[in-house]
Amino acid sequence: MSDPTQQDEDSVHYDGPAGGWGSVRGMASIYGKEWATPAALETLARQNKPGGFMCVSCAWTKPANPLPFEFCENGAKATLWELTSRRCTPDFFAKHTVSELRGWKDYDLEQTGRLTHPMKYDSETDTYVPVEWDEAFQGIAAELKALDPKSTIFYASGRASLETSYLYALFARLYGHNNLPDSSNMCHETTSVGLKKVTGSPVGTCVLDDFSKCDAIFFFGQNTGQNSPRFLHPLQEAVKRGCRIVTFNPIRERGLIAFRNPQSPREMLTGKDTRISELYLQVRPSGDIAAIMGLCKHVLAREARQLAETNRHLLDMDFIAQHTHGFDAFVAQVEATGWDEIERESGIARKELEAAGDIYCDAHNVIGIYGMGVTQHVHGSQTIGMLVNLLAMRGNLGREGAGISPVRGHSNVQGQRTVGISEKPELVPYDKLRVLFDFDPPPDKGMATVEACEGIIDGSVKAFIGLGGNFVRAIPEQTKMEEAWQGMRLTVQIATKLNRSHLINGKVAYLLPCLGRSEEDVQASGPQTVTMEDSLSMIHGSVGKRKPASAHLRSEMAIVAGMAKATLTPHPKLKWDEWVGDYAMVRDLIEATYPDKFERFNARMFTPGGFYKGNAARERIWKTESGKVEITQPDGLNACGFADAPGRYRLITLRSNDQFNTTIYGFSDRMRGIEGTRDVLLINRDEMAKAGLREGQVVALQTDAQDGVEREVDRLTVTPFDLPPGCVGAYYPEVNPLVPLSHHDQLSKTPAYKSVPVRIRA
Repeated sequence: MSDPTQQDEDSVHYDGPAGGWGSVRGMASIYGKEWATPAALETLARQNKPGGFMCVSCAWTKPANPLPFEFCENGAKATLWELTSRRCTPDFFAKHTVSELRGWKDYDLEQTGRLTHPMKYDSETDTYVPVEWDEAFQGIAAELKALDPKSTIFYASGRASLETSYLYALFARLYGHNNLPDSSNMCHETTSVGLKKVTGSPVGTCVLDDFSKCDAIFFFGQNTGQNSPRFLHPLQEAVKRGCRIVTFNPIRERGLIAFRNPQSPREMLTGKDTRISELYLQVRPSGDIAAIMGLCKHVLAREARQLAETNRHLLDMDFIAQHTHGFDAFVAQVEATGWDEIERESGIARKELEAAGDIYCDAHNVIGIYGMGVTQHVHGSQTIGMLVNLLAMRGNLGREGAGISPVRGHSNVQGQRTVGISEKPELVPYDKLRVLFDFDPPPDKGMATVEACEGIIDGSVKAFIGLGGNFVRAIPEQTKMEEAWQGMRLTVQIATKLNRSHLINGKVAYLLPCLGRSEEDVQASGPQTVTMEDSLSMIHGSVGKRKPASAHLRSEMAIVAGMAKATLTPHPKLKWDEWVGDYAMVRDLIEATYPDKFERFNARMFTPGGFYKGNAARERIWKTESGKVEITQPDGLNACGFADAPGRYRLITLRSNDQFNTTIYGFSDRMRGIEGTRDVLLINRDEMAKAGLREGQVVALQTDAQDGVEREVDRLTVTPFDLPPGCVGAYYPEVNPLVPLSHHDQLSKTPAYKSVPVRIRA
């Protein structure tokens, strides 16, 4: 179905646009639900503006000239969620055992409000009890000192600041390991590894200004309307000036179909929408390789025709000759691939792929966008390689108005990698660390998320420290992981609100409450600034001004430094107290460690629009094995990693409009027309008929991995939904227990949440 305005009226759906009055109602609902104070409105007014507060939700960039309201519905929800007036106090924990709380839903746990006091798990009473900060730090230190450092995990979610992330990574290496998994391992590690393999850069090449100069944008597996709604503003402007947008996605997501700008009185009053995608092609889950192969095949056909008719190339032959390696072999593969294979694996008709190919050929400047619908497959890295191949054919890499732009999730997930959160020693400037801190960093490769989970299951991992996040809920193989988790000696969770990961504990467990980014962080030198990096590699300062939720809270930086100081041997170059007293000193350390990226860091952190850390690939400097863009050949035409079989479906895990990662704000997935529940199985009506299912029937999903392990999620209500044949959809993280730990991208080990082999048990 290529016309975005067409809709299967017999399936559950939403008729409205992204944005509009629905967005306004969504924000109003969360404001009332969280009992946020009126001061929260002042925070929203400063959100994502120069000198203001940077959103804790998505990583979309912050413009130099912001709109009057530079926040979206989900960004507002994240801020109001953080600034709730609800409090989760020691009295709450005294009334509820941990065993009881494990039976609560994710939403209900977080609705208890902000954590207010450091707590320690008491196994005798099965409750959390209050503990003082120094006692907690000394207790954690005693456990860490008794363990082999290589048996411990220091995990980071994507919201911790650059300053905190830098000190956290330093703490890990001074302690003696590189076991630094982060949330990127579960979403865009495929980018960090796969994109780097072919372009030499682990991040995208575009900046915001490119979106005002492109002629076409091709989207693959990215849901802008729910995951990065502020991106809709530059997309709307692009469409209005004539840019053509083509979207490939198994699900017809409203944000890339139509948008009504909530900040335009004319649009709000007249109901005038902007059609975003000119073509919307419902590719099969993991069929993007085949779809891009079809695009490339059509581009080559157009090249041959144009060359014969005009003696002029359509392809950018100069770019191909100077900047690519392996192009001829790829051309041979494309020419040998038949259209019947492409149509079967992509689920898209040849004429529709040719129409999309014509848009590519007719555009001078093309940007390729992708999200987790690309990265979370067994061969997601190969899909990224195919998109780079397509862009390279006409030189749409490393120049203005063109390029590749992965859209990251959490607000500083990309930045954490920039300042040292990595299990790979070769990605960290050890020479600088040796000089700055007078130690020899550990040379061994550490554990990323999948290896950490394997170590927890086999018992070799003895301790886990979580800097934010909800690790146990976010990972695959949840049932086995929760059982094994309790065999660890030590678990420490740093958080703002209660979640399920805080209820699955090691023998010794601490829950340490931290300041939110929106709150004022006052240290010895006065109010502090923190910084983060957005999806387009821009660095921004952020200042919180709200009164902290409790006088007992400490900043993430202070908590990390407190643990480090108590654990490590004192050294004159380790100035933990001074660093906590003045975050500018940590930014000086970051600049000294990464001078090419953070020159004049303190002076530039409030640059409107952020300051650019730089990217060699944008300058057509390719840090690959060949010194050129690596044109790769995929092993096959789909990325799912398993064969089709009778009764087997490809499960797509989804996030709702009332959700950010594992955080559930409510039960309204407005832009898909699903209200009041998350326990649904989405399937198209033809597949329902073939399977003998009826609307409203309650069924179970079972993993069909043929690995001898039984995995099942039950009590899912059959819901007719516009999906391609052979696939079903259900919500993340509820169906994570179905995902085998071994089911991941082959290059990066990113869990393959977007195409899981399952069967339906009626």
